[in-house]
Amino acid sequence: MKIPVIFKRKISFVILSTLFVLQINAQNASNAYEDLVALFKEWRAFENPPLRDGAPDYTQETFDSRWPVFKALHQKLQEIDTTGWSIPHQVDWRIVHAEMNGYDFNHRILKPWQRDPAFYTTIWTDRSDVPAHEGPTHHAVLDLWKYEFPLNKEQRNKLIEQLTVIPSLNEQAKLNLTGNAKDLWIAGIRDIKTQSQNLENMKQLPGIAKDRKLMKAIQEAVTSTDGLANWLEAEASSKTGPSGIGKENYTWYLQNVHLVPLTWEDEVMLLKRELSRAWSALKLEEHRNRNLPELTDASSPEEYDRRAKEAAKSLLDFLDNNEMVTVKDYFEPALNAHLGAFVPKEKRNFFWITAHYDQRPLFSHFYHWFELARMDTEPHTSEIRRTPLLYNIFDSRNEGTATAVEEMFMDAGLYDDSPRSREIVYIMIAQRAARGLGSLYAHANIMTMEEAGGIHSEYTPRGWMKTEKELLLFEQHLYLRQPGYGTSYITGKYLLENTLAEYARVKAARNEPFEMRAFFDELNSVGSIPISLGRWQMTGVQTYLGLD
Repeated sequence: MKIPVIFKRKISFVILSTLFVLQINAQNASNAYEDLVALFKEWRAFENPPLRDGAPDYTQETFDSRWPVFKALHQKLQEIDTTGWSIPHQVDWRIVHAEMNGYDFNHRILKPWQRDPAFYTTIWTDRSDVPAHEGPTHHAVLDLWKYEFPLNKEQRNKLIEQLTVIPSLNEQAKLNLTGNAKDLWIAGIRDIKTQSQNLENMKQLPGIAKDRKLMKAIQEAVTSTDGLANWLEAEASSKTGPSGIGKENYTWYLQNVHLVPLTWEDEVMLLKRELSRAWSALKLEEHRNRNLPELTDASSPEEYDRRAKEAAKSLLDFLDNNEMVTVKDYFEPALNAHLGAFVPKEKRNFFWITAHYDQRPLFSHFYHWFELARMDTEPHTSEIRRTPLLYNIFDSRNEGTATAVEEMFMDAGLYDDSPRSREIVYIMIAQRAARGLGSLYAHANIMTMEEAGGIHSEYTPRGWMKTEKELLLFEQHLYLRQPGYGTSYITGKYLLENTLAEYARVKAARNEPFEMRAFFDELNSVGSIPISLGRWQMTGVQTYLGLD
């Protein structure tokens, strides 16, 4: 077809104009890693919302007014040219991009300030075993575990200041909570009531009862929290909608925020596979061990404490003597601070049932505390990785690693002195797979939270999830609040196993020796970032077979 001259001129003009714009953009685009770090600081400052009556402002009008600023920050990130950057620097760019995607997703879909009453929980009594609080949290949480009682003057003033945010935030919650997510609403009431009890318990801490100003701040927070709980209960009957985000949104969130290279359907298949594998492996272990004595559980505080100390030493000696990982000086105190204590049999939840038989499977999962101690004592050289990633983006890395090493350490010989302890490891894998599978169905709105809990309970071997309901409620509620978290234990485990395999393959291709300690040391050194990014940095391979 012959194109008229006038159209040729118009096409040429458009092409030249486009090239001119691209040239201008290229001239304005940054190619300096330092500009990414500066943008990261700007982004984190923006992500912390302004105040409204002394509390973080989550009102719709404020989100709307700030949206153009977010879009400008996002565009600024897109204009950074990473050509020629090292893989670690490119990884940092991906981290910032994932965080911005998380903000975008929360703004569009998750909306915890509108749909999730538990979002307004302020009091946190214990440190999480992962880099930041599990699930969506507001920006003025009160980490009570950071205070030492009795308080010095500085801590006292800070605590009073933090407590005074609670009444204002609770009143704002009544304005913002316009969502219709029934399960999230009902379950969130429990969290708010728990906060009231935690505030009451604060009055018993050393030095509090004699401080009239502090007692007044606590009581005002109690009254406000009770008022919010009553309001939530009054509104509960009007909530009729689903709480899951749907398969399509779930997949987008996995791939673009948590950087897990899977879909909702992939995770269903993977967790079903792991659930079946764990059950069948457990039965084979039980068959192999059929002539061995059954494990006995610790029956007194003294016996538990003795076993716990022996288990901690056994694990650390194993890691060191078998060259699994470089055992740093902070490993032992980090683990010893979390050995647990004796729990009467009728009150044990799933994890403490396992620990009363042999603590080492649970203590292997406590690899978490080694990682947190590393963050505390050996901050990452990258400012972008030095602090916890937002929106629980770390879950595949931290929960996945902690779950994976339970079986990895077992396969490397940790239980050669106690073959029946291997059974506990497979029971724990089955429990993680079952609860994650339930959470997938809940997010797809195929099941309610209660029905998802049924899978969690019924498919955990030996009925160990039926003994104590609080853990079941806590876990399924968390996973409904935070997409991807319930599956991160198993999917992260899979991704870490994939990373280990690819790392070994690359070593073999280069005719270099494989060393397990070098692998785990390098994994630790990349920081608490998504495993997909850690794999890229450790192997130089970015793609996943069959997932590209």
